[in-house]
Amino acid sequence: MSATTAAPDAPGALAPGAPGAPVGIDVPRAPRQEVAARERLLALDVFRGATVAGMLLVNNPGSWGAVYPPLLHAPWHGWTPTDLVFPFFLFIVGITTHLSLDARRARGASDGALVRKILSRGALIFGFGLFLSAFPLFTWGAIEGNADPSLLDRVVHRFEHLRIMGVLQRIAVAYVVGALLTLRTTLRQQVVVAAALLFGYWALMTLVPVPDSGTLGGLLLSSPDGNLAAWFDRLVLGTDHLWVGGGNRWDPEGLLSSIPAAGTVVLGVFAGRWIGAARPLLERIAALFAAGCVAMTLGLMWHWVFPINKQLWTSSYALFTAGMAAAAIALCLWVIDERRITGWTKFFVVYGVNPMIAFLASGLVARLVYSMLKVRSGGETMSVQRWIYETFYASWLAPRNASLLFAISFVFLFYLLLSVLHRRRIYFRV
Repeated sequence: MSATTAAPDAPGALAPGAPGAPVGIDVPRAPRQEVAARERLLALDVFRGATVAGMLLVNNPGSWGAVYPPLLHAPWHGWTPTDLVFPFFLFIVGITTHLSLDARRARGASDGALVRKILSRGALIFGFGLFLSAFPLFTWGAIEGNADPSLLDRVVHRFEHLRIMGVLQRIAVAYVVGALLTLRTTLRQQVVVAAALLFGYWALMTLVPVPDSGTLGGLLLSSPDGNLAAWFDRLVLGTDHLWVGGGNRWDPEGLLSSIPAAGTVVLGVFAGRWIGAARPLLERIAALFAAGCVAMTLGLMWHWVFPINKQLWTSSYALFTAGMAAAAIALCLWVIDERRITGWTKFFVVYGVNPMIAFLASGLVARLVYSMLKVRSGGETMSVQRWIYETFYASWLAPRNASLLFAISFVFLFYLLLSVLHRRRIYFRV
């Protein structure tokens, strides 16, 4: 990860569309009423920033036992607003991937250089995800079967039980697959790629018998650990390297379900092609909104036979959430870049230009205060997070309100940190 203090428009600033960079689009010169040269669309940074801020809000409640339902994931089939956060981020990754690769190609980058950049960026993002999974690089609690573990025992145990996949790891895999599959393709070829990813996953998950049971996959979609994706993850990754929240039997960011997640990125590439087109902005907005509504409708219809499910990242979920993202971005473009109503955008821009710092720093802080750092209070030992929550929030608010206010405070804490970086024009990119 590198940092730059250059202004976004200055030489040496972040490449347009790179993760953590303000988005710029190079288009042919045109009259002002059509497409301005070197068009900059603030809405894309605002949308990305709102997604990152939403991620911090839903990931860091004061108490998981007191959360308003819209701020929780759907238990299995179905969706809540929280289930939109991750696919929205992957959709904007697809948009900025197209814009970034086009900008680099316009500056003379060869296909080989673009492939190397895609692979190196994906490897770094995946590495950051592994670091978050491994942090603090040793097991800090009790180790079953070892009453007095040494530091070496703790380090070895941590890596023997390291979760391989995770949110950043999925972003890396979906980004690399989506970027490579669309690097040198026409729009028609990209449609075929997206269809192959989504329909291929549908066929795998519903028509292939699950080896563990011999039962057709479509009959096991309601079983978190009985479906084909769970079986495949156990086979390839092993139970010691799956999500502990699933009892080490399945992983919501597993390998097989990363196929349709890459499809979400490809759908974002479609949107990026259209957003970067040399057409009047209002025309692009209207078409993007219409396409989003169509995709949402088709996703809801697909739900009848392949339920919308974030944990499995079903094809219906990928299509439905991509449609929602397209419609939401179209609305942002209309309000911000067409109507020029921008007074409210700074809060989200601060998140949108430094998403990697927000993700990494929030993950490290959460691991420290929720799990590792302890204090003595009221005759018992508790986490720092619980002490802060019970002392300053739960002591005077109803549980759900206290939990929500704690999460909002967490979001604003990182806003202050990112604001300092933004004021100093320090941007971090992979």
